[in-house]
Amino acid sequence: MATVNLSQVVKRYGKLEVVHGIDLDIAHEEFVVLVGPSGCGKSTTLRMIAGLEEISGGEIRIGDRMVNELPPRARNVSMVFQNYALYPHMSVRENLGFSLKIAKQPASTIDERVAEAADILGLSDLMDRTPAQLSGGQRQRVAMGRAIVRHPDVFLFDEPLSNLDAKLRVQMRTEIKRLHQKVRTTVVYVTHDQVEAMTLADRIVIMRDGYIEQVGSPLELFERPANTFVAGFIGSPPMNQVRARIAAKDGGPVVSITDSLDLPVPGRLRDQVRADQDVVLGFRAEDLMPEGHELKTDGALMRFKQTVSIAEPLGTETLLFTEFGQQEVLSKMFNPRPVAEGEEIGFALNIDRLHLFDAASGRSLEG
Repeated sequence: MATVNLSQVVKRYGKLEVVHGIDLDIAHEEFVVLVGPSGCGKSTTLRMIAGLEEISGGEIRIGDRMVNELPPRARNVSMVFQNYALYPHMSVRENLGFSLKIAKQPASTIDERVAEAADILGLSDLMDRTPAQLSGGQRQRVAMGRAIVRHPDVFLFDEPLSNLDAKLRVQMRTEIKRLHQKVRTTVVYVTHDQVEAMTLADRIVIMRDGYIEQVGSPLELFERPANTFVAGFIGSPPMNQVRARIAAKDGGPVVSITDSLDLPVPGRLRDQVRADQDVVLGFRAEDLMPEGHELKTDGALMRFKQTVSIAEPLGTETLLFTEFGQQEVLSKMFNPRPVAEGEEIGFALNIDRLHLFDAASGRSLEG
């Protein structure tokens, strides 16, 4: 069973601690994505799993073995780097089989595994080409094939698509998804791109400053972010976040945005708030809906008019920037019409999908 378990793993460079005692359990055949901004510790964590970085504390287990002291070659993991790391003077066939040749595998085994990897990744017609004769996407497939031939317990991907253009990244995301379906093994994948994380992962690990902020499925993180950082990182565009205060009114607690703009507190959160509490109100762009372009919902809607400051047409939808209690927010217009900047239009806000976060700690009030 190719599980990966990190227990209180720490990484220090001298006196500087960059990973702070993280715990993470990855199941057999699970596709887990580590995501976060640059410098958050995700690549360092991946390199510690691979054995390319020594850990400063804690324990890493792959399957039933503790691997803290094992060199990379003894861990039975394969790593795919963002720069492909192909040998330029070797053909695709030679690149695919090189690690097996170094391991002194029989020629028949090398030929069999190389042919298998080439078939899985659609490289069979490219076997005699050198890396210089390949496109970026083809080079990345060769890099993945070189990992496949080793039959590893765990695949490790370190931002493998960051050197590709936008269209090719989309294609390669699909290739990696198909690869995981064909080669059922455990995958740990690092990226700074939350769209990659959302589309590829069984579970996402959100990291910041060497800590794990939240772990969950893409839908869990999107629907129930643990704090304002996760809320602002997951989702495209990110969740709107508006400063507000809880006020007591005759009908119950309200979220007071300005003296003239109050919103009811969603029923699920009424017991979690207190009067005069400073909060951050969060809502997705698709939950602030221009009238006549609304998604069907059973939720309670609050209607009001706002002036559009910027409109960004994207084809099937248009992003609208408006002021909401003197703070700029985004909404999505589905099946859009032309919108003039400065135009006043009606909006409906889905009250049931509002999120509230404590302003001081940033933690969600969902409990």
